[in-house]
Amino acid sequence: MIYLSNFLLSQKKVNNPNIYPYHVFAEKTEKLFLFQPITVLYGNNASGKSTLLNIIANKLKLEGREYASCNKYGNIAYFSNFVNECSYELGEDELGRYFTSIPEKSKYVKSEDILYEIKKIQQEKVLAEGYIYEHAKRGMSKSEVESMRSSKEMWKQMEYMKFAQEKYSNGETTLQILDDYLETDALYLLDEPEVSLSHANQVILAEKINQMARLLKCQFIISTHSPFMLGTLNAKIYNLDLRDLNVVKWIELESVRYAYDFFDKHRCEFDD
Repeated sequence: MIYLSNFLLSQKKVNNPNIYPYHVFAEKTEKLFLFQPITVLYGNNASGKSTLLNIIANKLKLEGREYASCNKYGNIAYFSNFVNECSYELGEDELGRYFTSIPEKSKYVKSEDILYEIKKIQQEKVLAEGYIYEHAKRGMSKSEVESMRSSKEMWKQMEYMKFAQEKYSNGETTLQILDDYLETDALYLLDEPEVSLSHANQVILAEKINQMARLLKCQFIISTHSPFMLGTLNAKIYNLDLRDLNVVKWIELESVRYAYDFFDKHRCEFDD
């Protein structure tokens, strides 16, 4: 499924070459991204992967978006201006009808979101505050929240959750959290979802994403430089380290070639 067909970055030029996020993409010869059911944004640090995902999330008003308000060049809301100057087109359903909006369940999921959820599970105080916050969101009054805070039932639930966490590694917890985040019929922006995952679990996650895109009407735009994710995902890959927005093969990417050369250098040790 393709909910987001394309995304055009702002083409406005600003005088100051250091203004965020204009400077991130200033040298790109092209500004238009064309998306598939799974699209990967590859690049080294400072290539703009996370910035691009956050810009898309803000333009689409997705859950999980972050507003970048800090800049050194006065009070102008450069980030908001940049987002407003971007444009996009939606995709079509199976019958060729254009979507009129992005599915409400769509999300922007960052690696730090996942790590925070792991910490929330592991740390009792944070876990308790998260439990209270989730209930408060449902409309509890202040007195009801305070009453719940001191209740035996709440702390019994804390023990259940802590016990459940002790059974799993961080990687397994990450997979479980992603299972909870990802539903059918939605667009997901995933920023380095392989964080905390072993190589084997990275492959499992990539295979799950392939399946969700193929069978469960999901679309994914993913930033990653994991060779195991890149080699498993049935994805269109943009290399943001290049000036041109060329689509590349996963075997051409720097991190993949580095891994290949490293193991090839040690081939004789595997042959022993």
